[in-house]
Amino acid sequence: MIALLQCELFKLWKQGKTWYALGAVLLIEIIILISAYLQGATVLELLLDNLRQSFYFEGNLLNGNLILYLVLNSLWFNVPLILMIITSAMITEEYKNGTLQTNLLQAISKVRLIIAKYLAGVIFTVFVLMVLMLSTFGLAYSIFGDGDLVVYLDTLNFFESGEAFKRICFAFCSGALSMLFYSTVSITLGILLKEPAKTWIASAFFLILCSLLLKADFGLGAVEAFLFPKLINSWQQFFQYELDWTQIITNNLLLAVYTILFAALGCYFFNKKDIG
Repeated sequence: MIALLQCELFKLWKQGKTWYALGAVLLIEIIILISAYLQGATVLELLLDNLRQSFYFEGNLLNGNLILYLVLNSLWFNVPLILMIITSAMITEEYKNGTLQTNLLQAISKVRLIIAKYLAGVIFTVFVLMVLMLSTFGLAYSIFGDGDLVVYLDTLNFFESGEAFKRICFAFCSGALSMLFYSTVSITLGILLKEPAKTWIASAFFLILCSLLLKADFGLGAVEAFLFPKLINSWQQFFQYELDWTQIITNNLLLAVYTILFAALGCYFFNKKDIG
């Protein structure tokens, strides 16, 4: 199993598209930082103009914490799309060029092979998010400095610098679960569809559909909270003034369960399908 995982990781790192994907993520991050640097102060002043007459704000509110929050909001569509393209290619490209059949001729267990691909996808996703997190933290604080965080979620919430930093770290961890969910789904779609182009289209559609259904009301009452489209934005709960830890933990555990279920579904179909 370890040898299979090492082989999958080696193939992943040797692909040029992997490094293009990482470069695209970092480029998006830089564009967000530049936009915030050029326009952030103006937008923030318009938002807080009336409040400054009644409240005292310590330090510069256009700071690293606010930039990190903006990056969090901006990347949870772009990054999963890139990750889904790369992770799904681990299975679809091998269907396309026939290497999957060659591998299985070597008496390799189909279940172990696909589990290794899922684990490689998890490792790659975590690696990309770690690079994104560390680079964003470094650039945001070095360029914009530290300070209090102001967030608008139904109402304006204010967090002092230390509290904001902790919440942002928790939000990145929660957001990572969403990214792992999307990466896992993309591999499962690759198993079902086999062809790269079809899988990319299906992955993009799945991502867009989840984003649309996030705000939809299905009329199911409390049951809606357990549907996976309602869970992908769980990281935002860390920016509510009062943290509901029971709800936060429940949502993230449910998303982890959905991730495992999609992986199990992929393993089942891969084991049952004819690879030829």
